[in-house]
Amino acid sequence: MTSGSGSRPKVTSHWDASAAQATTGKWAERRRLAAAMRRVIELLVRSDAPEDEVRIAADRLEDYAERLAGHPRNPRYEGYAEASPSGDAGAFFDQSPIIGRANPLSPPLTLEATADGKRCFGRVRFGSAYEGPPGCVHGGWVAATFDELLGFAQALTESPGMTGTLTVRYRKPTPLHTDLRLEAWVERVEGRKSFAVGKLYAGDLLTAEAEGIFISIPPEKFQGLLEARARRESAG
Repeated sequence: MTSGSGSRPKVTSHWDASAAQATTGKWAERRRLAAAMRRVIELLVRSDAPEDEVRIAADRLEDYAERLAGHPRNPRYEGYAEASPSGDAGAFFDQSPIIGRANPLSPPLTLEATADGKRCFGRVRFGSAYEGPPGCVHGGWVAATFDELLGFAQALTESPGMTGTLTVRYRKPTPLHTDLRLEAWVERVEGRKSFAVGKLYAGDLLTAEAEGIFISIPPEKFQGLLEARARRESAG
């Protein structure tokens, strides 16, 4: 993958850690529902369906939203929404807005790492809902994808942390409806700071690259975030 050559180290660990948990049962159905919703979003963005058809669809979705609202909310969060602070490549990320198979907002991005954890790779394909410039991915989604990619790369170190800074260089427009590939690695660790870099390709064309600095946080601070979220959800 380096320099667009198409070659890369052998990948032995695939980052779909939730696979075993989501092949059957509730999580499998959540993934199925999210996939259907992604398809609806893709078709809706480009659809020129007649008004009556759109009205019927909106009525049904509103009815279903009310049906879901009638069920209790699960106060226990299943795993993590992103890799950067988790420090666990085997955690459950199905609710992530970038990689979550059970989150209809995610493209989703698929990540994997080499056996030694020194390098990671990604695959993603953005549909019409992610359009910025005509026919191209919105720059904000490119940045969010890099944040997740670099976060995963530094999560494989001994001092995973949260994003401190993220710098993205947009080299070329990134096309929609195209199989894209990414790569990332940590260049160095200095105290609490991990310095990661990443690249995004459409075929052999480098469309964007990024640098990120991640700051490790003590476990008790991360636990505090979990507890604060639980209090907000209980109050709401």
